[in-house]
Amino acid sequence: MNVLLASSELFPLIKTGGLADVSRSLAEALRQAGIGIDVILPGYRSVREKLPAPSASYRFDDAFLPQNMVVLEYALPDTGLRLLLLDCPDLFDRVGGPYADQVGVDWPDNSARFGLFCRAIAALLAGRSTLLKRYEVVHCNDWQTGLVPAFVQHESLPVKTIMTIHNLAYQGIFPRDEFDALSLPDIWWTYDKLEFYGNFSFLKAGIVYADHVTTVSPTYAREILEEPEACGMGGLLQHHRGKLTGILNGADYDVWNPAQDALIRFPYDANNLAEKLHNKLDLQRSLGLQLGKSIPLIGLVSRLVHQKGIDWVADVMERMAGEKVQWVVLGTGEKALVQRLQALALRFPKKIAVTIGYDESLAHRIEAGSDLFVMASRYEPCGLNQIYSLRYGTLPIVRATGGLADTVVDASDDNMKNGTATGFSYRGDSADDLEQCIRRAVGFFSRRKTWETLQQNAMAQQFDWQSSAQQYIQLYRQDA
Repeated sequence: MNVLLASSELFPLIKTGGLADVSRSLAEALRQAGIGIDVILPGYRSVREKLPAPSASYRFDDAFLPQNMVVLEYALPDTGLRLLLLDCPDLFDRVGGPYADQVGVDWPDNSARFGLFCRAIAALLAGRSTLLKRYEVVHCNDWQTGLVPAFVQHESLPVKTIMTIHNLAYQGIFPRDEFDALSLPDIWWTYDKLEFYGNFSFLKAGIVYADHVTTVSPTYAREILEEPEACGMGGLLQHHRGKLTGILNGADYDVWNPAQDALIRFPYDANNLAEKLHNKLDLQRSLGLQLGKSIPLIGLVSRLVHQKGIDWVADVMERMAGEKVQWVVLGTGEKALVQRLQALALRFPKKIAVTIGYDESLAHRIEAGSDLFVMASRYEPCGLNQIYSLRYGTLPIVRATGGLADTVVDASDDNMKNGTATGFSYRGDSADDLEQCIRRAVGFFSRRKTWETLQQNAMAQQFDWQSSAQQYIQLYRQDA
């Protein structure tokens, strides 16, 4: 079976969030399971600059595509994966991120950029290029690839289509004039197809036309059938619920493994937790925090946005600023939240460290050096950092939603007795609820034997990609 995995991000070449990690890890797991897997990605300038010369170039024979658009072929370094890069300078050769410019403003031509990306993928699948390989399945990811299943069905191509929703809040919504500019079929402009409250949605196209729709955890698949988690698509998803499946994301334990993590100073495992304390002191020292093994250190690596409950976290940080607890934050996001966190770090430099930006090395050091890791998301399709935290013995504090509910077992009395507890979770929707859970976790921290038992439980959890990949393979082979 040959599968084409279409994504707008791929670690380590281009990353704004978990989509990049998932695209790389799932593709590698599928390859190891014997699937013929190729990944196709837009040819962003920053990606081209990281790659050697392509091994091949393929032209298109499609009147809808720019004449200078080509597909470049690469073998990804350190892996057997084959990468196809859609090269079109007018669309992708620019300074900035994949979706926005250097100051965070969305590219004004995103509908054209990703609409043509989808058309090019359909052209490849239809054989309208000099790339002769045939694919039985195209696996699309998020709104940027949402038009692909619509094109596949419109042309009656013999290709199975899978649409994975990583975050339903991002729907690729654009006005009618951009629908017309893309020369999309008029029959698609109806409420049961692409039209969405007077605009049109790339993601809706994927949901309507894909043979199967997946999302990244079983709980999130249930949550998005109802508002507000459905983000206005509740009726649509209810109508298509028969083809909706939740498959939990996995972790790449080749990358996220404290025993062999090259980005931390002191490797460790469940039998050598003393080395974890050395990582904590190293993190405290490098960020200017007060040194102390007995001070609970809470980590957070996240997009600093409302969805992630960062306002609740900031409230609790301020309330607990006079107490024996430290915080280390890494991320980028909404200006008001960023400024609030930076102000707290200035007021309490020995207790709160905030780094704005994304630093892969620091992210690993936070996972290794923190005692606790907070994820207070209002909704969370899957989440990966709580899975990484479990492996690093950094006990997660999570709001029980989406994938967080599927992966973290609360340290309740019953769960402690039966040996299943791996962290701390709560179900409230306020800073008060988060604070109560954090205080409970900090209370456990002072009970060293109980704490170490929780760490051992957490580090024994297995959320690798092998089982998830097998679920996707079953879906690829399942009749539509």
